[in-house]
Amino acid sequence: MNYLTDAGALLVNTLFGLLLGVLLLRIALQALRANFYNPICQAVYKITNPVLMPLQRLVPVRRGLHWPAVVLAWLLALLWMWVLTAMRGAVPGPGALVLLGLAKLLDFSLVMTMLLIVLRALLSLVGGGYDNPMLPVLAQLTDPLLRPVQRVLPSLGGFDLSPLVAILFITLLRILVVRPLFDLAIGGGLS
Repeated sequence: MNYLTDAGALLVNTLFGLLLGVLLLRIALQALRANFYNPICQAVYKITNPVLMPLQRLVPVRRGLHWPAVVLAWLLALLWMWVLTAMRGAVPGPGALVLLGLAKLLDFSLVMTMLLIVLRALLSLVGGGYDNPMLPVLAQLTDPLLRPVQRVLPSLGGFDLSPLVAILFITLLRILVVRPLFDLAIGGGLS
């Protein structure tokens, strides 16, 4: 790749990463029934509603999962992979592109989850303040992952190792599940 392609890839990754990140936050906040009146939740809903409300006519919301956002997130990940591969001069076939979109969506979700866990751990160390609206949202987003680990790990006198164990588990998922999906899509000859 040349310098212009690298700069273009940076811009594409940033744009699609921001869009996908907001959609995934919407999915998680709604699935976990986060406090709707929290300013962070309000911002995410206000940003995503103009796009998702019309989609709800086509794809209904069921069982607490916002399926229009899930479908849109997958399509966005698919478009992201198509743009990146087209910039490199090799557009994959439809089967490979579907798998690349799924792998990218899963990988981005796992990376975002790791970042949320790290952010929560850092804020707990420096004391983010009780009136910070981010703390309850981070707790709601990460507790489902950290609580099972906290039940298994012994107490270390106020020092919580559950974020480290959760990040290790997520990294293993990326290595053992996501990488093979990317390899299958790219090198497996799917078309």
